[in-house]
Amino acid sequence: MSANATAAPATPAPAETKATTTADRPIRSGWLTIASKELSDHVLSSRFYVLLIVLGIAALIPLYFAAERIRSLAEGATGSPAVFLALFVIQPEGVDLGPINFTVNAFVAIAAPLLGVAFGFDAVNGERHQGTLPRLLSQPIHRDDVINGKFAAGLGAIALALAALLLFVVGFGMLRLGIGPSLEEVLRLLSWFGLTLLYVGLWLAFGTLLSVVIRRAATSALVGFGVWLFVALPIAGPLLAALLGQFLASGATTAADYYGTVQWVQRLLPGQLYGEASAALLTPGVTSVSSADLYKVATLPSNDTVLSFDQSLLIVWPHLVILFALMVGCFALAYARFMRQEVRA
Repeated sequence: MSANATAAPATPAPAETKATTTADRPIRSGWLTIASKELSDHVLSSRFYVLLIVLGIAALIPLYFAAERIRSLAEGATGSPAVFLALFVIQPEGVDLGPINFTVNAFVAIAAPLLGVAFGFDAVNGERHQGTLPRLLSQPIHRDDVINGKFAAGLGAIALALAALLLFVVGFGMLRLGIGPSLEEVLRLLSWFGLTLLYVGLWLAFGTLLSVVIRRAATSALVGFGVWLFVALPIAGPLLAALLGQFLASGATTAADYYGTVQWVQRLLPGQLYGEASAALLTPGVTSVSSADLYKVATLPSNDTVLSFDQSLLIVWPHLVILFALMVGCFALAYARFMRQEVRA
């Protein structure tokens, strides 16, 4: 029997073969699983459609008046470059809302941050309130996969909403004006889409930070929307920043130093950075973000004052870097705080 046992080849057991095959299979990352589940919940929720309608209405009203203004300037718009981009930045004639510019770009800058706050304020404390966070962390996933997946899902839902808005504006413009965007204008629109996604991603990171720091979702929502009212709306925050800048620049000897100091203080607000960058990307006639009349686009640009796409991108490159750094820094704070928190069943 010992000879037969020695001669017999050792064959692996079926259970061992199955275990080996399972171990060799690539395991899906935990954050991808959470992100796909959260993204489907976002897209199918009523919150997503309500915010999408609000964003569409906020863009539709100035879009209609901008199209009518371009149609009234049809003779001058014939040889003018970037006519299609004027839908986003041109001011309608006879409309004055004070500090608020009546343009698609300005209204998107005000309404779009709502997407970030809405998808971030209850990302973590909502799970904690429902009692599902301990069960979620008990799954075979890493702890950081939870917050990474939730942030990725919120950013994906925001990207879908902004893409729908951009397609809506482009479709309305093509139908109303009877023209389509050129290749240069398509590149500028795509860059503006990326800039807007980065800006709203900053608000999403801020909302996620609130959901980690504040235990109650209602409280984090009040804080988030209160900061949005103070910072995003050009009423309290920007006006206070302008007053502070004027106070600091009171000792300036030249007009250039005075306006430079005022604008530097205003750039402490993310909305100021986004407004300058988006105006430069959507208006080829803007040659500097230091212009005192940067947002008052009353006429179409002429051929001798138009910058190319790469030149405009060089102007706004510092703004993109600062917004990206702010988003990463805000999310890093939320990440570090979440990893240190105690989760009880």
